[in-house]
Amino acid sequence: MGLDRLIEYGTELIPDAISVVNPQWRTLDSQIRSKAAQRHRLAARFGSLTLSLDPAEPELQGFQQRQGRLREKIEILNVEIDNLKQQRKDTLHHIPVNSLPEEERFTRLRTERKHFPLPSIDTIKMIAYRAESSMASLLREHLARPDDARALLRQIFDTEADLTPGLTANTLTVRLHHLTLAAHDQAIELFLTELNATQTIFPGTSLTLIFKLGSD
Repeated sequence: MGLDRLIEYGTELIPDAISVVNPQWRTLDSQIRSKAAQRHRLAARFGSLTLSLDPAEPELQGFQQRQGRLREKIEILNVEIDNLKQQRKDTLHHIPVNSLPEEERFTRLRTERKHFPLPSIDTIKMIAYRAESSMASLLREHLARPDDARALLRQIFDTEADLTPGLTANTLTVRLHHLTLAAHDQAIELFLTELNATQTIFPGTSLTLIFKLGSD
């Protein structure tokens, strides 16, 4: 749970002997994954091309041209992916921390200090769990499968959001990004309507929280 990180206080340098993933290897690996996804989409488009039962010559020519263009793009991606894989193979996967460029070095949380005593952490966890349970109860009413409520909440918590303060109106708008399923978006919009009805004030401010989904 993320709250466990609060037990640790401050940061410290990571010992030079510890190995980390080589940033260059990670970049190459990311590029390979991206181009492989592009190739997969092109292959799907290639496989979906169809002809009528008795195609005329213009239709046949157009079909062959589309196939040719897609095949060419796929072959180019194949070459690029093979080159990137070779580069990745020639690049060390892990390197010592002291081999990282200065701007890419990082620290870790200290282990010997604590933000809160353990009883306080347990109390915070209990409050967070009760809050999550209350939200799950609200969300459950808008789902075809009520048992999905907690899983959907976790997805919401992991989704990026935009924060927009409205100092004139004393509001803080929390705008969630759309999720992958339209049915979940619909349930979330109803859920957010109920949250907005509570007119909750953001702690330590006079700003009323307003929850929205998607862009304006």
